[in-house]
Amino acid sequence: MDSKMAKLGQLFFRVAIACSFLSAVADRLGFWGAPGSPSVSWGNWQNFVAYSNQLNAFASAQLGELLAFAATFLEILFALLLLIGYKLKLTALASAALLLAFALSMTFSIGIKAPFDYSVWTSATACLLLYSIPSYPYSIDAYLNRQQKNSPTGI
Repeated sequence: MDSKMAKLGQLFFRVAIACSFLSAVADRLGFWGAPGSPSVSWGNWQNFVAYSNQLNAFASAQLGELLAFAATFLEILFALLLLIGYKLKLTALASAALLLAFALSMTFSIGIKAPFDYSVWTSATACLLLYSIPSYPYSIDAYLNRQQKNSPTGI
C-alpha cells in the first residue's frame, strides 16, 4: 500500500470513528432532533438511559444510569483524543474495548442483528487495526516524538 495512502487512511479512520462517537453523544443529548424525529435514535438523555438499561439488564437503575454516563464520557474523551492524535495506541485499544462491550451487550440483550446493523463489530475491529499501526504521522503523538528525538537530552 502506498505510504501516503496509509497515512491518510489512518487519519480518515480516526476522524470517522471520532465523529461516530460524537454523533451518538449528540443524539442522546437531543442535538440531532427530538425523540421520534427522522434518523434520531434517542433524542434525549432519558430515552438513552432507558436503552442503556435495556442493554445492561443485569444492572440496577442507578448503576444503569452510571453506565450510561460513563459510556457517554468515554465516547467524548476517546473522540477528542482520536481527533487530536494523543495517546493513540492506548485510545485505539480502549475504543476497541468500549465498542466490544457495546457489541456484546447488544448481542446478549437484543440479539446479534443490532450490532451488525450499527457496525459495532466492524468499528471495534477497525480500532484494533488502528492500534496495530506503528506510527501516526498526523498526530500530537508524532509531534511529541519528533520533539523528543530533537531534544539535546533525548528525553
